Amino acid sequence: MIKRIFDLILGLFVFIVFGIPMLIIFLAVRLTSKGPALHWSKRIGQYNQIFLMPKFRSMRINTPQVATHLLTSPAQHLTPIGAFIRKTSLDELPQLFSVLAGDMSFVGPRPALFNQDDLKELRTKKGIEKLKPGITGWAQINGRDELPIPVKVEFDCFYLQNRSFLLDLKILTLTALKVIVRDGIHH
Repeated sequence: MIKRIFDLILGLFVFIVFGIPMLIIFLAVRLTSKGPALHWSKRIGQYNQIFLMPKFRSMRINTPQVATHLLTSPAQHLTPIGAFIRKTSLDELPQLFSVLAGDMSFVGPRPALFNQDDLKELRTKKGIEKLKPGITGWAQINGRDELPIPVKVEFDCFYLQNRSFLLDLKILTLTALKVIVRDGIHH
């Protein structure tokens, strides 16, 4: 319950601070490429339930729905401002709506794509599916997309076994630092 209250308070604060920049990004995406400003990605949530997670659209509308690292040439699928909003993690801001709606938390395992069955299976074996997915998590500050799935799951398992308010604060602080220095962020 404390985590949910924290998510709501932080979510409202971040929304107030980033409301105008979010509107500017929304308009920039719409004006620089065809299609909607938001991409609603099917993700695996708590208890393996599918939910729709919004992100500012950084890829062209005909891009296959797979993890970016599985695309043969990801750069060719980027919109004109796609690389910038990914490098700065601004594409992630609409996930605030998922936090406010209760589908996500600020901290937890990153929600897998609906078709990442291998990740879903490993997480379920370890009991990680009981956690609400997060905008950031222990795996994100320890390697992000570069991590092989079994290693990512081990980090998720560590978080499951050691989760606390203080660990969440540490993860949020380290995430902010990584975003500022653009550590582990690729397009």
